[in-house]
Amino acid sequence: MEKKYGLIGAVVSHSFSKSYFDEKFFREGLRDYHYDLYSLPTIDDLKNLLAENPELVGLNVTIPYKEQVIKFLSDIDTDAKKIGAVNVIKIEAGKLKGYNTDSGAFYESLEKWYPRTESSKALILGTGGSAKAVQQALIKLNIPYEMVSREAAKGQHTYESLQKDGSPISKSNLIINTSPLGMSPNTNSFPPINYDLLTPDHYVYDLIYNPARTMFLQKAEMRNAHFKNGLEMLHIQAEKSWAIWNN
Repeated sequence: MEKKYGLIGAVVSHSFSKSYFDEKFFREGLRDYHYDLYSLPTIDDLKNLLAENPELVGLNVTIPYKEQVIKFLSDIDTDAKKIGAVNVIKIEAGKLKGYNTDSGAFYESLEKWYPRTESSKALILGTGGSAKAVQQALIKLNIPYEMVSREAAKGQHTYESLQKDGSPISKSNLIINTSPLGMSPNTNSFPPINYDLLTPDHYVYDLIYNPARTMFLQKAEMRNAHFKNGLEMLHIQAEKSWAIWNN
């Protein structure tokens, strides 16, 4: 029996998810299983996608629909509800249930790489669905954090304010980019922060995995900071998705 899975987002051509699952299905002998990339101009196009692909049993969700997709769900997992963002959907009998595996995947990846201390503090660049998942993981790890957004909001820094006062960068030895800045095909873009404030004591994590070394990470490397991309997180997240779809 054919089973279809896929990734929905505004731009998905950069994603490694298809090759990851194609290899997995081949390795495990699942010849009737398929994974496709679905670029949706708006989240409302999800209705047509589901109608035209009744074999769909699972979806991953990427930028910018992790929050917008919630209105289409019949049910939502407790953790995803708490986070306020969904990146995995299980489809059963026409009903959609949402989950969030980003937070757990980031937690596992960060815990293995970042040496936590009592003085640990994080600065999160971006405020979208991925940022919400990262916040939840940092709360579980007891790492205090501050947020950076393009627009001013209560309790948040802006990129503009960081240009005037870079102390949040100096005081946070963990900097996490959750924004799409630098993601393929726009590989020349990067978060507008003062990179000269980065030191060898900084740990810089970019959730982007394509390209493997974003401009953000290259600039961190030039300052001898520790750096990591989101590929490991993608792999953990994908396996967590698979477990949900087959539970």
